[in-house]
Amino acid sequence: MNPPNSELIKSTKHIEKLLLIIVVISTLAILKLLSYIFVPLVAASLLALVFMPMMRWFAKKNISNWLAMPLVIIILCALVGFFIFLVQISSREISSVDMQFWYNSLERINHLLVPLFNMLGFEHVSHHDISNYILNHAEVSSKLYSLLGTVLNVTQRTLIMLAMTLFYVILLLSGSINMRKIMQTTIFNRATPAARTFVILEKSISKFLIVKFLISLGTGIAVCVSCLAFNVQFPFFWGILTFVANFIQMFGSIASTTLLSLFALSQIDSTGTAFTLIALLIAIQIVFGSILEPIFMGKAFSINTITVLIMLMFWGYMWGVIGMILSVPITVVIKTVLSQSVKYKIVSDLMG
Repeated sequence: MNPPNSELIKSTKHIEKLLLIIVVISTLAILKLLSYIFVPLVAASLLALVFMPMMRWFAKKNISNWLAMPLVIIILCALVGFFIFLVQISSREISSVDMQFWYNSLERINHLLVPLFNMLGFEHVSHHDISNYILNHAEVSSKLYSLLGTVLNVTQRTLIMLAMTLFYVILLLSGSINMRKIMQTTIFNRATPAARTFVILEKSISKFLIVKFLISLGTGIAVCVSCLAFNVQFPFFWGILTFVANFIQMFGSIASTTLLSLFALSQIDSTGTAFTLIALLIAIQIVFGSILEPIFMGKAFSINTITVLIMLMFWGYMWGVIGMILSVPITVVIKTVLSQSVKYKIVSDLMG
């Protein structure tokens, strides 16, 4: 005898759930394995949402894509070129000092480094020979060379991903990849909710990226000016580092402020002046990150701390540092899409 309909329905639901789990796991594995493809694609999708209103304005004015696209490319290339110019300035700052500068700086933070080395399990180091220890100890040297190799590798991959991102942006804005059609086919199965969600996403991501960029830029400029005011070496480097790190929610500002504070202690003779600068750096992060950013972002972008931490760890594991930078915009996209579904709106509310 055939089983009752209720048992068939229950069995079918179990099979659907199992297939869904398999699909999710397979998708995550593909995202991680093919990160060199999906990272530029996700970044390009976010950037394209910023330029979509401009492209629509050109369309209303009957301006052809052949004229609109070069303008967008010029804007993107100008931004990348300006960033490269700043990196070159900071590189010249760092290369202008000799090894004696680093030796003296290292000697002045002996009392901070010695406890750290002992905590990490290295053999006991006196306050007088820590510089020689770092330069000559095989284990430390190998770690430093490994770190340098990692930095060079990351730099090379970043340049390649920037080129791929620019290529994807051109495809998206020219209409070769129709994101609205993809959303309609894969998520909503209907044109109306897909179109409505796409418009909301466009406004949300555009506002988020513009506000985040301006807040990060303001934070970087404030840190650069503070370093100039207190005669701390490499002010442009610290400004750029703060600007980039600020895109990593929570951890980025903490890491950049900690590194700059440690460096300031090695540069400023007066302890009181050094701690004044450190207090100023903390105040800058609080004003820009904890006061101005929430005000300009608004309640629509309120994401609770637990969700931010989970997304940071997850996308950091999936795509490394770039994944951590993209984690919050991706979370905004997920939250916006879920909020447009009656079935999953409760999940969106829990994320807020």
